[in-house]
Amino acid sequence: MSDLGIQTVSAPGRWRALALVCSAVVLSMTPWFSATAILPELSARWQMDEGTASWLTIAVQIGFVIGALGLTVTGLADRLPMRQLIGWSACVAGLSNLMLLVAPDPGWAVASRMLTGIALAGVYPPSMKLVTTWFVQARGLALGMVIGALTLGSAFPHLVRAASAGLDWRIVVLATSGFALISAVMLALVVREGPHGYAPAPFRLAELRNIVLYKPLMLANIGYFGHMWELYAMWGWFLAFASGALVQSGLQGPAFASSLTFVVIATGAVGCVIGGWVADRIGRTATTAIMMAASGGCAALIGFAWGGPEWVLILIALIWGLTIPADSAQFSAMVTELSERRLVGTALAFQMGVGFALTVISLRLMPVFAEWIGGWQWAFLVLVPGPAIGTIAMLWLRRLPEAARISGGLR
Repeated sequence: MSDLGIQTVSAPGRWRALALVCSAVVLSMTPWFSATAILPELSARWQMDEGTASWLTIAVQIGFVIGALGLTVTGLADRLPMRQLIGWSACVAGLSNLMLLVAPDPGWAVASRMLTGIALAGVYPPSMKLVTTWFVQARGLALGMVIGALTLGSAFPHLVRAASAGLDWRIVVLATSGFALISAVMLALVVREGPHGYAPAPFRLAELRNIVLYKPLMLANIGYFGHMWELYAMWGWFLAFASGALVQSGLQGPAFASSLTFVVIATGAVGCVIGGWVADRIGRTATTAIMMAASGGCAALIGFAWGGPEWVLILIALIWGLTIPADSAQFSAMVTELSERRLVGTALAFQMGVGFALTVISLRLMPVFAEWIGGWQWAFLVLVPGPAIGTIAMLWLRRLPEAARISGGLR
């Protein structure tokens, strides 16, 4: 399939469409970590211990898994118009996030976070599919920019919290909900599907075997699963790690820790664009292997920077923040290139559903492991096996003949 048709229709048209989708993704994803950014305030409000409070983050992951697997078993990601599915999902995410303002206890708060996650499953995988209707060539870069937008949106609540330090925590909730609702309006009014669209496809549950049992696709998914074991646990618990490390260094203050967390996570947006650009040139398997080796190394090393010097801690954190999401889009790109075209939406939903299910385990394991070893200094060591296994899977996939179907896969 060629990209020339897109360029004939309108050379800048696909980049304008990508900018609109990315803007909508940034706004719609801001509710994801809204509760995490204000976790100290919510913990004090309901007198929660660290283990209980962790469920406010984990619930979003569980909800996303439910939503993504729901899209998988129903095939809705390949049957419904993408723009409508994404727009209504963003609207529900914004409204359910607002429930944090009126939740009378932690149980209600966890339920609202789970509903937010379910809704966001209708935003993320379909957005990836929507962008592929505009891009065949440069697909790695395009999807990298979408993941960069997701990364920036995920980091944004920490920026709002840092900017509103000393003010009411409800500002974070109101801002992130408002952004999600704005994205829903954008998707309804200005975002369009590209010329390489997908025809609505009938779906039978038995067709999942074409996704699960195809070896190249299985290896691509294993790489993604290893990546996901690390990603959200780092994003979700870096604030706790940084707060403790900065206290040891004599740099106290929640605003500084929140600012650092925002910068570290937001740096990943740049990493996603770099990863996409590199993948379109040296191949997806090589790029993902390099990025996972780098991020896994940071997970192993950052504990040594606990307590200072501060610049070493910040440097490792920034490298980690840059590399940890940089390969994410390439796993999705592999799915779009290796799976049957009529099953692309379902294959993406399956990959993300299982991947996010693993994040539930790693997110919950982190505070338990930190408590067991007596603090956060070495807690991130539990994440190292994920990128290690993922790197092995990518090197294995690189040796298969089918890797030639992946853009630059054998180079």
